[in-house]
Amino acid sequence: MTKISPYAVVAAVALATNVDAFVGPSPAAKSSSLHMSAYPTSAEDILWTPSWKTGERDEVNGALGKYCEDLYSVTRRKARTVTCGPIKFGSDHPIVRQTMATTDTANVDASIEQIMRCADKGFDLVRITVQGRREANAAAQIREGLFKKGYDIPLCADMHFQPVVAQLVADAVEKIRINPGNFADGRKDFEEKVYESEADYVKEREYLTEAMIPLVQKCKDLNRCMRIGTNHGSLSSRVLSYYGDTPRGMVESAIEFADICRSQDFHNFVFSMKASNPLVMVQSYRLLASEMYRLDWDYPLHLGVTEAGEGEDGRMKSAVGIGTLLADGLGDTVRVSLTEDPEFEYEPCNRLSEMSEARLAATNPDAATRQAAVKKYVDTRDITAYSRRTGVLPEKTEEDKVDVSLFLNPNGSVISSVVPKMLSQDSAPYLYKELGYKTAVGMPFKDIATSDSIFMRTLPAVDDTNARTALRRMMEVGTGVIVPAEELKKNPLDNAVALMSLTEAAEGNGQLPDGAIRLAIEIDGTEDDDLIAKVKDLNPVMVLIAIDPSVSQLHASRRVFEIFNANDIDAPAIHHYKTKASDSNNLALELGTKVGSLLTDGNGDGVLIEQAGENNFSVDFLRNTAFSLLQGCRMRNTKTEFVSCPSCGRTLFDLQETTAKIQDATGHLPGVTVAVMGCIVNGPGEMADADFGYVGTLPGKVDLYYGKEVVRKSIPNDDAVDALVELIKSYDMWKDKEEVEEEAAVAA
Repeated sequence: MTKISPYAVVAAVALATNVDAFVGPSPAAKSSSLHMSAYPTSAEDILWTPSWKTGERDEVNGALGKYCEDLYSVTRRKARTVTCGPIKFGSDHPIVRQTMATTDTANVDASIEQIMRCADKGFDLVRITVQGRREANAAAQIREGLFKKGYDIPLCADMHFQPVVAQLVADAVEKIRINPGNFADGRKDFEEKVYESEADYVKEREYLTEAMIPLVQKCKDLNRCMRIGTNHGSLSSRVLSYYGDTPRGMVESAIEFADICRSQDFHNFVFSMKASNPLVMVQSYRLLASEMYRLDWDYPLHLGVTEAGEGEDGRMKSAVGIGTLLADGLGDTVRVSLTEDPEFEYEPCNRLSEMSEARLAATNPDAATRQAAVKKYVDTRDITAYSRRTGVLPEKTEEDKVDVSLFLNPNGSVISSVVPKMLSQDSAPYLYKELGYKTAVGMPFKDIATSDSIFMRTLPAVDDTNARTALRRMMEVGTGVIVPAEELKKNPLDNAVALMSLTEAAEGNGQLPDGAIRLAIEIDGTEDDDLIAKVKDLNPVMVLIAIDPSVSQLHASRRVFEIFNANDIDAPAIHHYKTKASDSNNLALELGTKVGSLLTDGNGDGVLIEQAGENNFSVDFLRNTAFSLLQGCRMRNTKTEFVSCPSCGRTLFDLQETTAKIQDATGHLPGVTVAVMGCIVNGPGEMADADFGYVGTLPGKVDLYYGKEVVRKSIPNDDAVDALVELIKSYDMWKDKEEVEEEAAVAA
């Protein structure tokens, strides 16, 4: 007969009557001696969430349902208020902006100065590294020093491997971040464990419980906040062996630790599901949110893409992950992890929060109007798995004089906006370079990151021989030239792609202007279902989705893809994004949020960025930005992918300087992923998402990884970058940088 704990009986009754189990006196009235008798003290006494793997959770709590408050308008998910010193997390409060100090925590004065700069910048909370007792003592001094200087900004202690130290530092700081992957499981070894049954797996919960309960009791007594912060790169070997390196494993790991907190009637905690891969990150948060809905939990969410990198790429990757979730109404606090000084994280963090708040239907009448203006549709997306809708590319026929099959790329296409003056005899050679062509004696040839097609609202005059020759040369190497049909009627261009609105194409049955080789259709999202369904019969080479400003870009686009799926429309869909941005960082955040949120759903085959108004950016910059978006959404790799941690007090080398050196040495290797980790905490774990790893292990020393395996140890910092290059060569994944040659253009 199965033994049933009396604590579990109490909790089960509480669950059945829809009240919290083990509710006792207020924290101020409790003494530590009461904890031992009032609440579970062992794993067998805890009422664990029913198993997902056995199907018990479906039986007890029903099937997974919604993951956000409203699929058709931006509405914040209802989340309880969690207190962290003077600030509060939850749906009744503004999104909390936070960062992490990069100083050595033991250097109290330097840490205080940096935290004050972060507070002055506008951050609401700062996390600090706590490796051991020395740093725990320093944290107390930092807290006291900040109070003396008039700063009450709350501090969060980042804890790994040290349950006892976590209890000590809880006396000093307002929040404790624990990582379920290593808080009790020890240092990650990737050792595969074999579990014959669910019972074998749950047996090991005892040591988790023993490690966690004292900290939970301490946090409850002191009214501290906790973050249960799962990291894709540092799942325990126990979880990896049972669930795999998956979003499901991340969610189940967090739920276990939440069960321990709840068993002590402690609810002052938030969740996070961080990953360096935005697709994994988005899926994990959505899955956790869906689980919380069916479990009737309402804990706040801390959003972040870990090890995002630096510059526009880091901001883009963060916006893809964070912006996508905020657009769903998920998220109560945000951290943008950049390999830069923490003060520089504020602008993207704040901007993403502002963009999210501007989309909320409840507080922004204009946003509510746009969202309500989207015609009715049924959202059928499956948030438990990523599946990309892939459009069928055009095929070349015998009659075609140019290769239309090269107008788009199966892994995601980039289309660049071009104006006639760029095609002059003097400007054309520079345009070739801006579009990413290689050239030989002035003739353009496509390369790995060349724009697949170009878009021109107006054409050079028919008698402009030089400009027309430049266009012909690009067409001859497989570049599509997309031009509005009305312009082609006035100014014909052989082998151009004629762009028509869907209404225009349907009325004229897709009749092409003279000389045009294929049809492209523009959809603005206001069309009715029957009209959009006609795309199937019109058979365009591509569809440009350019949403009308009167409707919500996110929801109108999702509707279009639902209609495509329902009618088996397989035309490639290109997101046509028009921007007035004048700042490169803001453009990255806009694109990541507004287009990335659709690409992470698997909806879209490419992007066209067009500047509205002033031309603030070069063709080259916009092309590279578009490719960065595709790479950040895990579609098309055109350069080395870097997983780079943002630095903290654990970092064992100058991360920014070292990352720059590694990027300079290895940044020309598309398809290769290099992880640069300042310390061992997440380092080995992140190797699971990288081909090669560069990890600080001892002061002045670096270990190199191939996948999860350490292949070279204790390399002096000065020699490590060269050693990394040699390691990449040894696995036949190296190619030499191409020499850049100045070439004279051929006269037209």
